[in-house]
Amino acid sequence: MKAEIEWLDDPEIFRVGQLPAHSDHRFYQNELEMQKGSSMLKQSLNGVWKFHYSKNAQERPVDFYKEGFDDKDYDKINVPCHIEMAGYDKIHYINTMYPWEGHFYRRPAYSLNEGMDWKGMFSRAFYNPVGSYIREFDLEEGLIDKRVVICFEGVEQAAYVWLNGHFIGYAEDSFTPSEFDLTPFIREKGNRLAVEVHKRSTAAFLEDQDFFRFFGIFRNVTLYGKPKFHLEDLWIKPELSEEETGSLSVNLIISGEEKFIKKEVPEGWAEISLNDQEGCSLMSRRMSFAGDEFQIQDKNLCGKLETQEIGKVHPWDNHNPYLYQLIIKLHNGAGQVLEVVPYPVGFRRIEIRDKVILLNGRRLVINGVNRHEWSAEKGRCIGMEEMEKDMNIFLKNHINAVRTCHYPDQIPWYYLCDEKGIYVMAETNLESHGSWQKMGVVEPSWNVPGSIPEWKEAVLDRARNNFEVFKNHTSILFWSLGNESYAGDNLEAMNAYFKEKADGRLVHYEGVFHNRDYEDTISDVESRMYASPEQVKEYLENQPKKPFLLCEYMHDMGNSLGGMGSYIKLLDEFDMYQGGFIWDFIDQAIWVKDEATGEKALRYGGDFDDRPSDYEFSGNGIVFADRTEKPAMQEVRYYYGRWK
Repeated sequence: MKAEIEWLDDPEIFRVGQLPAHSDHRFYQNELEMQKGSSMLKQSLNGVWKFHYSKNAQERPVDFYKEGFDDKDYDKINVPCHIEMAGYDKIHYINTMYPWEGHFYRRPAYSLNEGMDWKGMFSRAFYNPVGSYIREFDLEEGLIDKRVVICFEGVEQAAYVWLNGHFIGYAEDSFTPSEFDLTPFIREKGNRLAVEVHKRSTAAFLEDQDFFRFFGIFRNVTLYGKPKFHLEDLWIKPELSEEETGSLSVNLIISGEEKFIKKEVPEGWAEISLNDQEGCSLMSRRMSFAGDEFQIQDKNLCGKLETQEIGKVHPWDNHNPYLYQLIIKLHNGAGQVLEVVPYPVGFRRIEIRDKVILLNGRRLVINGVNRHEWSAEKGRCIGMEEMEKDMNIFLKNHINAVRTCHYPDQIPWYYLCDEKGIYVMAETNLESHGSWQKMGVVEPSWNVPGSIPEWKEAVLDRARNNFEVFKNHTSILFWSLGNESYAGDNLEAMNAYFKEKADGRLVHYEGVFHNRDYEDTISDVESRMYASPEQVKEYLENQPKKPFLLCEYMHDMGNSLGGMGSYIKLLDEFDMYQGGFIWDFIDQAIWVKDEATGEKALRYGGDFDDRPSDYEFSGNGIVFADRTEKPAMQEVRYYYGRWK
């Protein structure tokens, strides 16, 4: 297959050659590796890459991916890193408008009359920067003679991938992992990986979040070696009864080298066990690949461990985030362990009863925040240090919930929330604010995804990615369809997708407030932004259809959360009021050297001659960009402490 630059312009082309999204489980060769937390089946490609910056696609080095291409004059760039933070292009912050407004006229493909010419909108744009990356590597010992997959955990905004001169694939969803099979073209030594990243594509219409508009490879890049049998996907389904007994079923998808799967009776088995925190076994089952539990489908072994009764369990919640350890071992026919997969499991039950959201039979109260991933030094390119600092701030200030505004976060964050008992609203990577709200007025004449058929699969794919990667995390109580994208048939289809999965979680979306035609088919909750206490009361006193939560409230820009007590009082008055998520957790600001003083200073939107810009609107946090707590945090700690 040949890479086509025109894919940038077409909303119906958003993934080419990508492997299906799957669970985020870790895997090891044996138990010793698992105990150490280090796998020889994993090879990081983070570090220094060769790099070339171009202003647009026409000026890019078209043949840079070819073997023998002369790249001796290329620059160096760190991966992961935003290209702008490495000194290229321009740092730009904007909230609701699209970043090109006032510079270029653009409307989404298929959104207006059929005669509108959208072809070439991005592929032939005068300004649409391109980063051409090259990484040369040898395979580490643990990956030799294995099936090798590459995982890009985050690339903004559209990426083409080649290995050793061969086109591998194309990806657009910036905030979920994109994986490609490198096996047909991988070598033990002298591999040449080429990645071409474009700042904008049709994905830009779907990623209009309130943040700095960066591009580049900004999350980890990792190679994985798959053993002869490999657990491709894991779906753990724990259930908690009203008597606080637990039950568990597990779906497995196992791939194997072709010669094993082709056998009429594949030899080997899966061993599945569940242990408590003291190491006591609560369940142990063996499933033979040749048994009734497995069937060969799409060249994979697909199996299901039917529901197992566990007995009395510790319910998982914010006060006692008790996790059990599920361990899956894959054996070959001789009994040799080929792979070990651990996963933490919690037992909890979320439901709506009498229009009140209950967790484990008790009313759920959300003391939440919206949280962007942010570092004043590195933008959205963060690591465990920043995540752990954020979690410590949550815990000491009685914050019990987080909305991943407005995209999926890095994988370790969800594990941290499982471990610490933080309730998660897991948001799909979707915001098209600038397509339906203009100058503060609802005006959806050319909104996307809307009900436009050509945009449906792109947003369904984003919902699928969000679900498949994170479906096993106990901390996720809500799937969110995205943020501020109005409502239409395509959002309705996303809601239906999550409902079809029937995983017990609730589905959230705020945009039906602006388009009531869909309120019965989108969202399990009445969700609003910045409704006054009087407006919340008015809804709850007038035959409400759904429980009420504020997905954004207490906008913390230039104030110290004055008036928060008025919202907290509502928790005493109305069981159907479930709390909310403060906007927001951390300022988006960047450390720079002040031109006058020579000292480090934090700079906000508009400080980089970025236009259009919403200026200091990037500074809404209850902590500064360096994670110093603002005075507003005193209000958070006091009022959230009343409902901890």
